[in-house]
Amino acid sequence: MTDRRRGASVRVRLALSYAGVVVLTGALILAVVWVFLLRYVPVGNLATTDGYVPDRSDLVRAFVPAAAAVSVALVVVGLVGGWFLAGRVLAPLQRITDATRQVAAGSLAHRVALPGRRDEFRDLADAFDGMVGRLEAYVAEQQRFAANASHELRTPLATTRALLEVAAREPDRDPAGVLERLRNVNERAVDLTEALLVLARAGRELPDRERVDLSLLADEAVETVLPLAEARGIDVEPVTATAWTTGSTSLLLQLVTNLLQNAVVHNVGPGRDGWVRVTTGTRHGASVVVVENPGAVVPAAVVPTLTEPFQRVASRRREDDAGAGLGLAIVAAIVTSHGGTLDVAARPEGGLVVEVALPAAGCPAGPSSAA
Repeated sequence: MTDRRRGASVRVRLALSYAGVVVLTGALILAVVWVFLLRYVPVGNLATTDGYVPDRSDLVRAFVPAAAAVSVALVVVGLVGGWFLAGRVLAPLQRITDATRQVAAGSLAHRVALPGRRDEFRDLADAFDGMVGRLEAYVAEQQRFAANASHELRTPLATTRALLEVAAREPDRDPAGVLERLRNVNERAVDLTEALLVLARAGRELPDRERVDLSLLADEAVETVLPLAEARGIDVEPVTATAWTTGSTSLLLQLVTNLLQNAVVHNVGPGRDGWVRVTTGTRHGASVVVVENPGAVVPAAVVPTLTEPFQRVASRRREDDAGAGLGLAIVAAIVTSHGGTLDVAARPEGGLVVEVALPAAGCPAGPSSAA
């Protein structure tokens, strides 16, 4: 921060301004008396039948000392009164300054909470309190995210260390089995790291936007998750219609893929008729993607927490789940960066219905649209 030379305080400048206004007003009044009254008094002694009458010089000698005394009094009153008035006016600003210093020192829970009716200072204080409230929530969310990420990353690292220690203690142990387990643990750590990077990227402002057809992304995402769905005996049913929007193609593809992967992983158990339905189209001026799947019953109180990082329903945690609870968190971050809305609802018979609504864009003209 650039160092600044110390100057006169705002209170001193306001007090001097008030005093200057008072003195100038008094001087104008005295000038009016001098110009419009004394000039009509004749010069020289006037003799009347009633005795001596003072002339202009006599009145000036009597007027000037009184005017000087009044001017000095006006200066004193202006300075003292201006000092106290400036203090009362600037008191809210001082309170906001103190709150700013406390927040800068790390006390994000502090608020100005300026009482009184609405004015410029109250508007500033309310805006400051709102900003600090959002900052506090953001910092708390980042701290919670960092703690959860550290915990999730520690698990594969601790597992890897344990496997290596066992291999060192038991040199006759089958190395192929140890290597296979190490490979699985390493893939889980890599997948988790990549998910964290995608989540961080999705939370930033999109520098470049392009027109994207969500139906094409849905078809590509279906092809991606189809091997996983077939291995679990789950049918994937795409019901796609053209739905144009603007945004990042890679992030929007990641969004649809995450929704489908969650729907496949958190579906009915093996040997049952599992299915996933993905629908794209336009509705009320928005391009929508809807992914629906059966599965375990999700309590209504838990549904709002599913979009938070590392949040998983206890009934949906299984040994064969490779996820870390980041799927819907990534979806929520991508939706927010694209100016859309995300709605997660629990099906009464089990499973979820996830709907993403993004700002619609007109179909581009030319060969690209035909393609």
